[in-house]
Amino acid sequence: MLNFIWIAFFTIAFIVALIKLLAFGDTEIFGQLMTAMFSLSKTAFEISLGLTGILALWLGIMRIGERSGFIDLLTRGLSPLFAKLMPEVPKNHPALGAIVMNISANALGLDNAATPLGIKAMKELQKLNPLKDTASNAQILFLVINTSAVTLFPVTIFTYRAQLGATNPTDVFIPILLATYASTLVGLLAVASIQKINLLDKIIIQYLGGFTLIIAALLAYFSSLSQAEMLSQSSLISNVILFSLVMLFIAGAVIKKVNAYEAFIDGAKEGFETAIKIIPYLVAMLVAIGVFRASGALDLLASGLRHIVLTFGFDDRFIDALPTALMKPFSGSGARAMMVDTMQVHGADSFAGRLSSIVQGSTETTFYVLAVYFGSVGIKNIRHAAGCGLAADIAGIIAAIIITYWFFG
Repeated sequence: MLNFIWIAFFTIAFIVALIKLLAFGDTEIFGQLMTAMFSLSKTAFEISLGLTGILALWLGIMRIGERSGFIDLLTRGLSPLFAKLMPEVPKNHPALGAIVMNISANALGLDNAATPLGIKAMKELQKLNPLKDTASNAQILFLVINTSAVTLFPVTIFTYRAQLGATNPTDVFIPILLATYASTLVGLLAVASIQKINLLDKIIIQYLGGFTLIIAALLAYFSSLSQAEMLSQSSLISNVILFSLVMLFIAGAVIKKVNAYEAFIDGAKEGFETAIKIIPYLVAMLVAIGVFRASGALDLLASGLRHIVLTFGFDDRFIDALPTALMKPFSGSGARAMMVDTMQVHGADSFAGRLSSIVQGSTETTFYVLAVYFGSVGIKNIRHAAGCGLAADIAGIIAAIIITYWFFG
């Protein structure tokens, strides 16, 4: 899919540029395309290098959290919920542990740990699956929860925002939390309605009720504030929560006699390696997007959508962040590049820059997760997995737009 999108960007840009040259006599258009290619490749390299220190910092901190036992703590806390949501999985089956560990790793932003844990969970669920080429109910529920992006600590988004000049990179933390809750809840409700999961079970209600009360309390609190106070309080609460989490990781390391410094160094090394690894991917996608934008194709698409929106009398500022939303279900790296492009063009603290960041944190790459997780166990009949995953994506995107207007509108 990513290959198709990448080629499509260049092909459409070439066609639009050719029309401008032949039909309108624009002799500079191909020069603008070449300038965009060289300029964006340099920009992508500079962004990647600039991310090195910030990635090293956060991945070092997350490694402390991992070794101090916070994934194990989350796993023990969430196991009873998933035992009820997946009644066909026997109690204490290895699949439950792998599922909860995967979701815990995703929640803490440990992507590198989450993917192998997710594949392991899918393989364990496949052992219970009577129809090996058809997704089971448990496999679909697990996948949809993954695609709805339960993210409590969106490190990568904070990192890019800091690199691209955001005054307060974490000011999108509370909005992302609200948006990702909406996408996860809709994904769960969609699956539950099809699979006839009893969401009125006492244990499920206790968990969902607890999560919902926290979100409702946040909504009630922020609803009582003016927009200026909302921004100030959101920033304060975000920073207090995040720094407190760092201190909890360190305290956990002290209690468990983990060498926090060595854990940090190991994680920081991974951060450095990650920054280097993303250079070719970021160059590839930013150059493709830059050519697409320089040709005028992106402006044509945005203008068409903006005209429709304005015809109905709606505010059109969210249009500039839509490329990230439209790319997100198909490609994580593509959506990330779109987010970076939006923040570069409009500013990290612009409405579009913040909205693209919140969209990026509210959902996951549905078709990528489908391909990797189901492909790892040879499933061909995905049943209702894609529909429920896309329902979660749409809910997350709509929630992100509404919440961004509420906080930053």
